[in-house]
Amino acid sequence: MKVNKWTMSLAALGLISIPATSLADENDKMNTVWTSLTSTTIKGYVNTSMHWDPGTGNASPPAFSYNSGKQDGFNLNAVKVSIEKPLDEAQWAAGYTFDMIMGPDAMAYLTTLDSNGDSSSFAIKQAFVALRAPVGNGLDFKVGVFDTIIGYETFDAGNNPNYTRSWGFTIEPTTHTGVLMSYQVSSAVSLSAGIANTVGPVINARANPPKAESYKSYMASTALTAPDEWGFIAGSTFYSGFVSGFNGGADTLSLYAGLTMNTPVKNLKVGAAFDYLGSTAEFGADEFYANAWALYTSFQATEKLSLHLRGEYTSTDTGLLGTGTAGTSIPGNNSEIVSLTGTIQYDLWANVLSRLEVRWDHQAGDGDMAPFGGYLVSPGGGGTGVASTENYKRNAVMVAANIIYKF
Repeated sequence: MKVNKWTMSLAALGLISIPATSLADENDKMNTVWTSLTSTTIKGYVNTSMHWDPGTGNASPPAFSYNSGKQDGFNLNAVKVSIEKPLDEAQWAAGYTFDMIMGPDAMAYLTTLDSNGDSSSFAIKQAFVALRAPVGNGLDFKVGVFDTIIGYETFDAGNNPNYTRSWGFTIEPTTHTGVLMSYQVSSAVSLSAGIANTVGPVINARANPPKAESYKSYMASTALTAPDEWGFIAGSTFYSGFVSGFNGGADTLSLYAGLTMNTPVKNLKVGAAFDYLGSTAEFGADEFYANAWALYTSFQATEKLSLHLRGEYTSTDTGLLGTGTAGTSIPGNNSEIVSLTGTIQYDLWANVLSRLEVRWDHQAGDGDMAPFGGYLVSPGGGGTGVASTENYKRNAVMVAANIIYKF
């Protein structure tokens, strides 16, 4: 028998009686709802920063990801709220994840809500149903919108060793709408493979037109973890993967390889990453490529203090590094960029990540225009320089403080 709230109220006053079996049924339903709620988690962060770009005046900042418009001032970067019911240990487990991003970085993330190019300060970062089938050790599925499976760094700055993202992150995919399968072969080997509508981040976007209706994007990755008996490198992990499909008017191929390794020095870790992005020339788009190499060093000096260093070399045959999530355009062809980023992190407050970072980017190539700051100001005062390569800025320096509260 179904017992509504009015009947329960009358019973509480002693005006009517309810069969014990009905009360038991209601209690079972309430227990089911309570169990569902207690297994759901809500977490997220508030990400803020302070930037100083010396020598740029009012010129555009460097073009690396999520830096556009933040020079010489205080910034709200992003607010993230994540609601999740993770998979449990059941053979036929089910759950979900919903990540919502608000703030300026939501626009830079380019995860729009429709294919019309809606670009607001709200973005759905992930929204998928998680499933597990009892195949071998358990075959897990994500169905919906999920993060890309390649890359050393993530959108969530607090999960990266440095505050600013690498050039490799700039040329990687961000999210996909599709189905992803993951399988843990053993404690040392895990595999992932998926199919999506496109490589691009626009939710529910299709490759047709100009492609056929059946055209899809494909991806796969693997992670190899050193076993415990391998001494000091135990727990070190090697990653590799690819994403191939239609994106922004052409077929693209992204390749990735990365390594995070422990060292004989206690609390010292090193890492390396390689990213490649290439595109075929079709449908009016130009053929291009970009390579990004990065080396990472992280040292946990004390319980609260850690030091992080990243060195990068990036090259491309077009102005690719100035498009999409990179923000400000780099108009020069054959760009080569050398970058060095140093970060000091000191966690003084509970749940708060606080960092001070200095970054230097240098255009080392022979591009016909330099990416940082546009024209130099003429010594005579006020105007811009003449259109020659000597009057373009080839160096950019940024000093930033980053404060993130995680909840």
